[in-house]
Amino acid sequence: MQIINGAGAWTRPIAGGANDWVEQLKVPDLSVGTYCIPAGGVDTQSPHTEDEIYVVTAGRARITTPGGDEEVGPGAVIFVPAGEEHRFTDITEDLALLVVFGPAYGSRGAAGEGDHVRDA
Repeated sequence: MQIINGAGAWTRPIAGGANDWVEQLKVPDLSVGTYCIPAGGVDTQSPHTEDEIYVVTAGRARITTPGGDEEVGPGAVIFVPAGEEHRFTDITEDLALLVVFGPAYGSRGAAGEGDHVRDA
């Protein structure tokens, strides 16, 4: 057993950073992390090579996929299959997301593919 302290908690991105991604646990079959985007921020992620579950722990936004847009807020659980284009938009309150990847983040692709945050 392992307790993952701080997973899903809002953290302001470091100075000069647009968003904040921290991976808190990684084992071969899954990984867990926290993704934070400030209100008014822009989500610049690209599709991932792993299946993904988001749990909204704080904030409000829309998630946009080829299948449509949905408003999300605290308690929303979102499944995004590997390879699906997706992005959080219209972020009206600081957004904190607990993120679970299966298998572990980055394990199916070459380094740099499916980056959660791309620096400008």
